[in-house]
Amino acid sequence: MGCGRVGSTLARSLEDRNHTVSVIDSEPDAFRRLGPGFNGDKVTGYGFDQQVLEKAGIRRADAFAAVSSGDNSNIIAARVARETFGIQQVVARIYDPGRAEVYQRLGITTVATVKWTADQVLRRLLPAGAEPDFRDMSGTIRVDQVPAPEPWIGHRTIEFQMQSKSRIAWIDRLGEGVLPSRDSVIQEGDVLHLALREENAPLTYKVIANGPEEHGS
Repeated sequence: MGCGRVGSTLARSLEDRNHTVSVIDSEPDAFRRLGPGFNGDKVTGYGFDQQVLEKAGIRRADAFAAVSSGDNSNIIAARVARETFGIQQVVARIYDPGRAEVYQRLGITTVATVKWTADQVLRRLLPAGAEPDFRDMSGTIRVDQVPAPEPWIGHRTIEFQMQSKSRIAWIDRLGEGVLPSRDSVIQEGDVLHLALREENAPLTYKVIANGPEEHGS
């Protein structure tokens, strides 16, 4: 539900991955954002209206996303999809972070737009390590994005992991994701995505700054 910039991008992305998609919007003109190549259904109406959802094929759906510009509409539609039609994979876009937390506890996955955007900006303003890209709900595990530390360029990833008490989940290298092996070496321009325990973060960033500890030193 919702064929704004987010909804139209999401619909095209799903179709590009060979999924069948129906898009609901109350404004017929909004469907122009989908472009001429979109093959899914376009249904005019409100996504919290059961008849509209039926017309869009809700009973055949595996998932439902409510990404209109209205918090109330998104939540009502998400609840109808989940509670009336039994859709388990339901996501609602919410602008108010406080309300998002409430609905998260009700079992509706929410994307709090304002908080998400603020967090993304914050991570790019603060020094590396000040704010993780991801933290699990228990606060135990975090994922950090770190440009290849100059002292570590040319050294093996396994050496870095052992000394920093972190794991390199993947590396962004020349526009591609790379999974490190035992023989991988950190290269200039790499971006490391590190998984680590919150309690180990000070040590990890100390090792990043100081560089490798040479054997025998």
